[in-house]
Amino acid sequence: MYYWFKKFRDQPGSEMGGFTRILHSGKSDPFMDEIPTFVAQPLPSGMDQGYIVLNRPWAFVQWLQQADIKEDYILMAEPDHIIVKPIPNLSRDGLGAAFPFFYIEPKKYESLLRKFFPDEKGPITNIDPIGNSPVIVGKEALQKIAPTWMNVSLTMKKDPETDKAFGWVLEMYAYAVSSALHDVHNILYKEFMIQPPWDTEIGKAYIIHYTYGCDYDLKGKMTYGKIGEWRFDKRSYDNKWPPRNLPLPPPGVPDSVVTLVKMVNEATANIPNWGS
Repeated sequence: MYYWFKKFRDQPGSEMGGFTRILHSGKSDPFMDEIPTFVAQPLPSGMDQGYIVLNRPWAFVQWLQQADIKEDYILMAEPDHIIVKPIPNLSRDGLGAAFPFFYIEPKKYESLLRKFFPDEKGPITNIDPIGNSPVIVGKEALQKIAPTWMNVSLTMKKDPETDKAFGWVLEMYAYAVSSALHDVHNILYKEFMIQPPWDTEIGKAYIIHYTYGCDYDLKGKMTYGKIGEWRFDKRSYDNKWPPRNLPLPPPGVPDSVVTLVKMVNEATANIPNWGS
């Protein structure tokens, strides 16, 4: 991600400023010499209940309180995002800008969400179908949202019914609720991000999110759910570096997947000492 950020930051159409990797391990790592990094302390032992993502809002609280942030707006993104073109400030008129996730469904879970978003805050549709990433939001707004995001996340996790219903997206719901509690609403940009292999074209997207595995046979037919003769899946590299010069997909594989692999290859080819 950082390679492509640097490549696009100063190009026409970009309004990107500084870059900070927020590391919530509480200790430095070898990548700090290469990537600007803020080291946040993790939650006290056991508080995340094995759901490590609960450390994210707490890390943002620390960063917003302790760091000297020059910019007035913040783009929250994740390590498995690749920037595919210069990103402007998509937020407007006090609204944030966010990608809508089909699986964040406030209306479906209204009875649960009312535990955290009371009736007096308005209709449940005031909660946008978003997570915290990708989101562009004003710094002052995020300074208000972040402590609430942390507290709502922890409270949701402690509630067995909510924890069971939301599972791994609990912290995403917590951000959406917290943003709405502070009356920070969002322009929903479907074209903010694509997610191969389901999104097959780059189109007008700014970000590729490689969260899903991409499996194909050698004829270019997707074999999702079954390991393909050709595959790219970040989970293959949980404990090792992706090698340089990954093989390109076979003919017939969608452009989004081809572009993803080409961009990974370009980055690894140009990052010094890759894999060492």
